[in-house]
Amino acid sequence: MKKFTVSLVLLCSFLIVLAGCGTSDKTSGEKENKDGQEKKTLRVVTNADYSPMEFQDKGELVGFDMELITAMGKEAGYDVKLEHVGWDPIFVELDKKRAQVGASAITINKKREQSYDFTAPYFYASQKILVPQGSSIKSAADLKGKKVAVQMGTTANIIMDKLYGADNKNIKKFENNILAIMELTKGGADAVVADNAVVEEYAKNNPKQKLVVIEDKGAFDPEFYGFMLQKGDKQLKKDLDKALNTLLDNGEYTKIYQKWLGIEPDVAFLKAQQKK
Repeated sequence: MKKFTVSLVLLCSFLIVLAGCGTSDKTSGEKENKDGQEKKTLRVVTNADYSPMEFQDKGELVGFDMELITAMGKEAGYDVKLEHVGWDPIFVELDKKRAQVGASAITINKKREQSYDFTAPYFYASQKILVPQGSSIKSAADLKGKKVAVQMGTTANIIMDKLYGADNKNIKKFENNILAIMELTKGGADAVVADNAVVEEYAKNNPKQKLVVIEDKGAFDPEFYGFMLQKGDKQLKKDLDKALNTLLDNGEYTKIYQKWLGIEPDVAFLKAQQKK
């Protein structure tokens, strides 16, 4: 009887220890934010064909936008999951509420603001023209009558349609900027119009193709990128805006910008846009 009692006590003690270990493992496995609350997951969708903003490297989504939204999410206490879906599907995923954030060098404009909310501006951009060395094209006015390649649905597409007509056969529209630039390099287009970061990065990384980047401030208005959110998601906007400003103030934004763009950002100018 005594032997049975001792064994029973030992068995109970062993079960208590196992139960304690199980509880400890569960707690350590939970993802919590800095306030001790369980993290919410942000599904961030992108079109990863826009180097250096977002692209794929050995199956991993990388680039300025990808690193910045991940840092902002972490600062705000969210667990960020990045996914490449393509340009048009970004809007569909937010419309269907299957994603919380669109991160793909998306220009903030009045038309998009009717259907979506945006974070505070995180990037100043402008349209620039990419042409072969020796081209007669020196400004946007010289594009008239030329074959111009653009990415469908982008600011460049909108501008070219406005300048020369949406049905103009000389405006060649492609699914992404890579295809547009390929059309230029094989002689099927005289120029590409796209965001400055895209054409500058391509020209820099492909010196043998002897391409020139042209700026025409008089023809192209400045624009700003924002991370696109579901309409009415005020809490997420508040959280991400606060996180962005923290990164702007603590130098983390500058580090990410220099890593992917190779130059110093004008943080004061960018922050000033939030007051407009």
